[in-house]
Amino acid sequence: QEDLVESGGGLVQTGDSLRLSCAASGRTFSTYGWFRQAPGKERDFVAAWSGGRTYYADAVKGRFTVSRDNAKNTVYLQMNNLKTEDTAVYYCAATFRTWYVMRPEALNSYDHRGQGTQVTVSS
Repeated sequence: QEDLVESGGGLVQTGDSLRLSCAASGRTFSTYGWFRQAPGKERDFVAAWSGGRTYYADAVKGRFTVSRDNAKNTVYLQMNNLKTEDTAVYYCAATFRTWYVMRPEALNSYDHRGQGTQVTVSS
């Protein structure tokens, strides 16, 4: 189901920061994932929040932070020190399952998704 709404994308320069948001329309999922897809490439795992645990792709460790605001049913992806290779459409995904019964880094583990938000990093 495409029932999540991402926001916060935009055009920035290398070294800048952006914060993406993913709103879940009043529902509280147990796991949220962020994925990205650059032109001509597959959709890759970026980060996930699952039952209080966080997961990151090696390419973003130390630069990106995923967090959840339970009161707002929203998950965030804080992206710092952006690089040109971070340019992609970023997608949010969610599921009611947690890390001990699913793989947070696997897109097919999720059953709720958003339509994506474009992030462009220029040099």
